[in-house]
Amino acid sequence: MDDLEATASLPPWTLIQGLLSLLVAFLTYLAAERWYLHPWRLSRVLREQGICGTSYQFPAGDLKQSGQLNAEAWSKPMALCHDIIPRVIPHVHNTIKEHGNICFSWLGPVPKVIIGDAVSVRDILSNKLGHIMKFTSKRSGELLAFGIANHDGEKWAKHRRILNPAFH
Repeated sequence: MDDLEATASLPPWTLIQGLLSLLVAFLTYLAAERWYLHPWRLSRVLREQGICGTSYQFPAGDLKQSGQLNAEAWSKPMALCHDIIPRVIPHVHNTIKEHGNICFSWLGPVPKVIIGDAVSVRDILSNKLGHIMKFTSKRSGELLAFGIANHDGEKWAKHRRILNPAFH
């Protein structure tokens, strides 16, 4: 009974302080999950599948290196040839050169799988099993018109059948 009376006589700020510390601990866990643990797990899964890539760098991934490579590529005049990839997307070109035709890079805490082989791209995009989902973003969806590029599933197939004769 004395313990109950001692607990009841605690100042109210200790309860508030305890709740705030729980909230801070929970928010710290969420931040660690989003910015460290989840990218680490994704990197491990990709490497287990045989896909090599750059290591994750907190918090922006490869954005700093990408910016440096872009600045370096744009500082030099462009050669008079048709090989524009090192100038337009130097980070992707560098990653493919270092890690092979199928590799990954980091865009913040999200891995970006890069496929540099045209035959593999054709096989992946022609796969009708539905494993490849379209990237959807609420922000870009508001800016873009709702055309065939934004549709998925049956709606995409219907629009594709309608538009296909125009391209052949």
